[in-house]
Amino acid sequence: MAAFITSLESVAEIVLVIALGYWLRGSGRLGDEFKGNISFIIMKIALPASIFVSVLKYLNRDKLASLSGGLIFTFASFTIGYIIAWILTKVFRIRKGRRGTFINIFVNANTIFIGLPLNMALFGTKSLPYFLIYYVMNTISTWAVGIFFISSDDPTVEKGAKKDFNWKKLLPAPLVGFLVSLVFLLLAIPVPDWINKTLDMVGGIVTPMSLIYIGIILADAGLKSIRFDRDTILALLGRFVVAPAIMISIILIGGSMMGTSLPTIESNSFIIQSAAPGLAVLPILVDQSHGDVDYATNLVTTSTVLFVIVVPILMQVANLI
Repeated sequence: MAAFITSLESVAEIVLVIALGYWLRGSGRLGDEFKGNISFIIMKIALPASIFVSVLKYLNRDKLASLSGGLIFTFASFTIGYIIAWILTKVFRIRKGRRGTFINIFVNANTIFIGLPLNMALFGTKSLPYFLIYYVMNTISTWAVGIFFISSDDPTVEKGAKKDFNWKKLLPAPLVGFLVSLVFLLLAIPVPDWINKTLDMVGGIVTPMSLIYIGIILADAGLKSIRFDRDTILALLGRFVVAPAIMISIILIGGSMMGTSLPTIESNSFIIQSAAPGLAVLPILVDQSHGDVDYATNLVTTSTVLFVIVVPILMQVANLI
């Protein structure tokens, strides 16, 4: 019951902010210029700041070293997830413009804004080190791998067309933020408190602004855009069924090979995080690569709402392991 209530509260907060964006756009208070600028603010300024602050806030060198064992489990899970998701885009012929979204929904999760509060509520503060393992791998996965599946899925670029090498796509601003934070972390470079607070304040707009953006997209497309077509159902099955199944399999197989199992709280944290909803910022990433924004918005919205139902079921499954 606690899991259900916590997940319900987390989803309610998100839905209300999406509804705010929907109302502001529908009432004409947010114009096209705002819609165009919001992605720049989030992607180039707020998100790098948020990632930088989060890494330094939740990690230190000792923690990073002590959690290296769990990174192997999560790394294997993400790697297998990418392989299966890519194969499924070929098997089911997911059309160009949706493939990057499909793969990212399948593999990467909204760990900080939904996964973290839920993990703390379910397992307490003692679960934080294990959450951080998944958070680190999810961050690396999103900004070092996932974003390239989206950028390479640009439907406006003809197949086989020669493209100039773009360093900005190789090192997107969020990934730069993560790499810089690792340098500060590993070299123990102090960050003045006033700078840290400033970056924290700027980074704090990422989630609400991303959710307002989703509301804007929904207002433009209409509520009828929320649908359960074949591609949506396949992606949701990947997020809520296949991804947790991969993690559970790796935990069981890895424990058998090593002759010892992971602590229960660690394995439960990994399983819950593996099924967290899609990234709120995903529609913005897709929009920048001219992909199917309505599809990305639909997946983020539906995965967030359905997560309420998924969490209690996953907790029961985790308890059987």
